[in-house]
Amino acid sequence: MEMIIKHFSELTTTELYEILKTRFEIFVTEQECLYQDLDDKDQDAIHVFCLNEKGRVAGCLRVFWNDEAAGVAQIGRVATLEHGKGIGGEILHAGVEVARDRLDAKKITLHAQEYAIGYYAKEGFEVVSDIFMEDGIPHVTMELEFT
Repeated sequence: MEMIIKHFSELTTTELYEILKTRFEIFVTEQECLYQDLDDKDQDAIHVFCLNEKGRVAGCLRVFWNDEAAGVAQIGRVATLEHGKGIGGEILHAGVEVARDRLDAKKITLHAQEYAIGYYAKEGFEVVSDIFMEDGIPHVTMELEFT
C-alpha cells in the first residue's frame, strides 16, 4: 500500500476530510470515546496515510514536534480502518521515518493505549511511564530514541 506523506498545508480538502472521517470512525464510533479530536496540532503536523481501493483512508497518523529545541517529535492519532492487513505496522514505520529523516528528531514520544503496547514495541518503542487515563482509556507514554 502506498504511503502518502504530506504536511497539513499540502493536504487537499478531500484528504483532510477522509483522515478526519477515519479518525472519528475508529476513536469515537469503534472505541466509543468522546474526545476533542481537533486540538490545533494537525496544522503543524506531517500526516502519514494510505488509501484503500475505495478511496477511504485505511490508516493514518500524524507527526509533530513535542519539543523542537530538544529534538523530540511526537506521533499521535494512529488509526487503522482495516485490521489484520499490516497497514498499522507500515504506517507506524513510515511515521518513525518521517520523524527521523524529515524532522531529524533525536527521540519520538507517544501516548499508547495500554492494549497496543506490543504494536509500538515492534517498532522499538519502550514504555517510560506508569499507566494513566486519557479520555477514559488506559495509556502509557512510550519513547523511541535514535542513536
